[in-house]
Amino acid sequence: MRMRKKKNCEVRLEKSGELWIREPETVKGRWHEEFANDNPIHIEIGCGKGKFICEMAEKYPDINFVAIEVVRDVMVLAMEKAQPFGLSNLRFIIADAARLTEYFEKGEARRIYLNFSDPWKKSRQAKRRLTHKNFLDIYKQILENGDMVCFKTDNQKLFEFSLNSFAEENFKMSDITFDLHNSGIEDNVMTEYETKFSEQGMPIYRVCAAYIGWEDNR
Repeated sequence: MRMRKKKNCEVRLEKSGELWIREPETVKGRWHEEFANDNPIHIEIGCGKGKFICEMAEKYPDINFVAIEVVRDVMVLAMEKAQPFGLSNLRFIIADAARLTEYFEKGEARRIYLNFSDPWKKSRQAKRRLTHKNFLDIYKQILENGDMVCFKTDNQKLFEFSLNSFAEENFKMSDITFDLHNSGIEDNVMTEYETKFSEQGMPIYRVCAAYIGWEDNR
């Protein structure tokens, strides 16, 4: 469902102050200066309304978080949600994930979260899926070998596609579950979609995948 235009969106975005990195390409290579510490940086691609990233930043103050969202009318809701938390370890970027290498150096980010990404159900749309080879190759350019991509979805076909994609692109998978909330896996922070789907009794699929650094010659 397409997000409706938010009234006074630009004004509301400007009120987010230091949370919003307006020109992220200028921060490439100096994110630790932006956060004024050397703590690891974790990224959420497609942060939606911000529940997950705000709760993660509050729960883990020794990790810096960067939320990325391409839709301005969605991002404004996430930034407004974040303001009352008073978090110094959280920043927001309005951008397309395809441009990640313009914003982060190799090894500058240490983990990527993909939560309930658009499944792009038609076969001809596969390249737009955030777990397609094209995106995994981008993630390899900003993560160190052994760093992880953590993926959650309610879509079984997308999950199966993603497992195959991770395997083909030299990622070692762990914590694979086809029913997260009945798996015994702890320390799970839920998104807005996850809360809604789990209340409806829908299974949540999850995997963490670490790039193990083999050369990709294909």
